[in-house]
Formats: sequence, structure tokens, C-alpha cells
Amino acid sequence: MPDTLYHPRVIYLIDASVYVFRAYYSMPPDMVDSDGNPAHATFGFARFLGDLIERVKPHYMAVAFDESLTTSFRNQIYPAYKANREPPPADLKAQFASCREFCLHAGIPAFGHVHYEADDIVGTLMTRCRRAGLPATLVTRDKDFAQLIRDGDVYWDYSDNAHYRYHQIEERFGVAPERFADFLALMGDSVDNIKGVPGVGPKTAAALMKVFASLEELYDNLDDVAKIPVRGAGKLAAKLLEHRDAAFLARRLTEIACDMPLEIAHSELTRRAPDVAALTEFFDRHNFGPLLRRQAERLALLPLPVAA
Repeated sequence: MPDTLYHPRVIYLIDASVYVFRAYYSMPPDMVDSDGNPAHATFGFARFLGDLIERVKPHYMAVAFDESLTTSFRNQIYPAYKANREPPPADLKAQFASCREFCLHAGIPAFGHVHYEADDIVGTLMTRCRRAGLPATLVTRDKDFAQLIRDGDVYWDYSDNAHYRYHQIEERFGVAPERFADFLALMGDSVDNIKGVPGVGPKTAAALMKVFASLEELYDNLDDVAKIPVRGAGKLAAKLLEHRDAAFLARRLTEIACDMPLEIAHSELTRRAPDVAALTEFFDRHNFGPLLRRQAERLALLPLPVAA
């Protein structure tokens, strides 16, 4: 098996939100563009992407942006989905657009969709690339993406420089990738306003998913739940039965869509040469100093991949 972190026959799929938010809250907020608007998240994200490219020199890569906070197909299924979240600050929303513009000038394929989330974009690209024989390295620290990992793939928490392959996902997150959406559905997700089954936390959900391969198998064998060594096992079957509809609704929300309408072949996901002139104008407009400019010059000298 090739090293799926640094091998050319790998696609690197980057969850933009994690790294834009990280830059927004960690970089000095007094960094502003020529119009006086904050530019610190843009700077931090651009530096992250440049460092990543210099480090692994990817042949195939794509960045997925979230553009569907209130318009996801999941909101049609469950209107309260993510309704507990505050909208992003106006200056952060503007910087997300700037980050995507940076990708354009840097030669990095980038995607967003009004009805699908970054998870779905990554899942769809990953599924198509897998059919073409390309394993994936997912660059994120969002646990939801763990459900996408299969043999040959890597979950890369870039900020902590931690790598998890398929057989390590259960050790890290408590459940195997194939059962992860069901695991999330059972315990719910307060961040996304998904209720799940009341009283079922991560330990109980993980214990159930070690025994049962899916929600269907679990609900077909509720009589066996009392045998599972978790607190309150004797009453757990009744609780699961009472909240059956909530559990299956939750899985429709936690399961990543891997078949969204996205017409692109894996050969179109190659890193392109950066447009140095466009990047220079972009850096001028954002008042960025020499660090990113020198990096852009180095990136322009990297050998380009040949699409397969």
C-alpha cells in the first residue's frame, strides 16, 4: 500500500472551515486590507495552504467550503438543523470569500454549494476518486469526516500533526468509520442541533455500535440490548424504542452525502501553477507583506503534476 500521506497517487481534500475559523480566532485582528477590512483569517488560511503544498507537493487536491449554513438539504429535512448557531460575523463571511479567491489564484481547485455542506463535497469527491484508484488524505479536525475513511485513506489533523488511518479511527473516536453516522445519530450533536436519543451519550452509543453494525440491526435486536455492559442497559431498549423515529431522522442528518451533483472528474482536481501576477495584486489589496509573496514564488517553481 502506498504511503497515503505523501504519495502522488493520493488526493488531498481540505475542510476549509476548520482552518479559516482557526486563523480568524488565532491571528492578530488588526491586520486589515486596503479598505480597512479585517484580513487576518485570509492571511492565516493562505499561509496554511501554502505550507501544506510546500510540505506534501500534492498532485491532486481540492478545498471544500461551507456555503449552506441555512440552505442545506438537511434544513429541508429538519428545519431546526443548525438553527442554534449564530451567523458568522460579517467580517469573517467576507474573508471566506477572499479565501476562496486565494485558491483560484493559487491554482487550487475549490468548491462550495448552496445546498450541500463541505462534508458532502469531500465525500462525493472522495467516492469518485476511490473508484479511480485514488485514496484520500482528509485534512480536517472535524470528527464527522471520520465516517468517510476506508482502507488506504488518512484522516490528517493538520494542526496537531496527527494522522489516523482506517484501523486507527475506532481507537481515536470510539467507533469504526462505517458505523460513525449511526453513532452520531444515537447520541445526537448539540453543535448541529441534532437531538438523537435522550440519555444516550458517546460511551453508550459506542458500546451499541460495537455490537450492532447499524441502526437497522440495533432496532431489529432490541431484546439483546439489555446484555450490553453499560449503565442502565435494562431500560435502554425501551428508551431506544420510544425515540426510534428521532434516531433515524438524526442519521439522515449525520450521514454524509457522497453522491451530490458535482460534475468533475478526478483528473480535473490537479494542482495548477499559481498565477503570480494575480496573487501579487491580491496580496497588495490585502496589505500582505513579503512572507506570502516569497512563498508564492516558491510554489510557482514546484513541478506540476501530470493529470492521469
